[in-house]
Amino acid sequence: MMSQQILKSLFSRRTIGGGSRRFGVIWNAFILFALLFVLILTLPHSGHAQTSEDPVEIGRILYGENCAVCHGLDGQGRVGAQLAKDWPSLRPDRAIASIIANGISGSAMPAWSQSKGGPLRDDQIEAIVAYILTWESGGPRILPPTPTPVPRPPLTPPPDIQGDPNRGATLYDQNCAVCHGANLEGRVGATLAKNWPSIRPDQSIRNVIANGIQGSAMPAWSKAKGGPLSEREIDDLVAFILTQAKPAEAFRPTPAPAFQPSWLSGWGGALLTIVLFLSLIHI
Repeated sequence: MMSQQILKSLFSRRTIGGGSRRFGVIWNAFILFALLFVLILTLPHSGHAQTSEDPVEIGRILYGENCAVCHGLDGQGRVGAQLAKDWPSLRPDRAIASIIANGISGSAMPAWSQSKGGPLRDDQIEAIVAYILTWESGGPRILPPTPTPVPRPPLTPPPDIQGDPNRGATLYDQNCAVCHGANLEGRVGATLAKNWPSIRPDQSIRNVIANGIQGSAMPAWSKAKGGPLSEREIDDLVAFILTQAKPAEAFRPTPAPAFQPSWLSGWGGALLTIVLFLSLIHI
């Protein structure tokens, strides 16, 4: 009611002086705009802002970005364990948070907390835990989005290498980038953008992808070992990884120092030889 009286008084205000009526209308419009701006700022936040602060929603996005590749979009497992299940623990939230933060030594589950060298903050881990536990409670399964492929220029297959690096780039984004980084720079997994010191680097990389590394965070990805990738898809991945290898530095032997003759190489050496010879004779 008070604001209506203020507006009424503003618009009924008259100023003194010739031509001042137009100025008064402009002034009143400015005051009205300022009041509306303040009113908008005092309105409650929209539902979208509230949703973005929901830990389950935050955990859903983080799960899709970091966990779904190994554990499946629906938590049913892929190359990692099934997570959509009942957790036999008095505090399942603490059990899950500890596994995410610290990993499981000797298994394919690395540590994800920043304190252990991973990329996730403590609050992000708690959000992922909240999302995982919605499956245990039988809540609605709102699946996370799938990874977005990184746009790359067309790639030329390396010589004498099977597989299509362009298909491999998409497969890499879908399966490998979460651990090895979008640009193969390493994340919780090893750096892949490097030189591969091997007579057949393609076979070395292929063997690691297909069979994994026992006792490490690298699982087996081939279907023959229980993974999701076909032989052709592994070939495509190998081709892509090799296109991203850093060029080897050319071997440059250390140049030999220039020959600088000493006094022994000239008359000095000859005189020294004569002196030594004469001294031997006198002995």
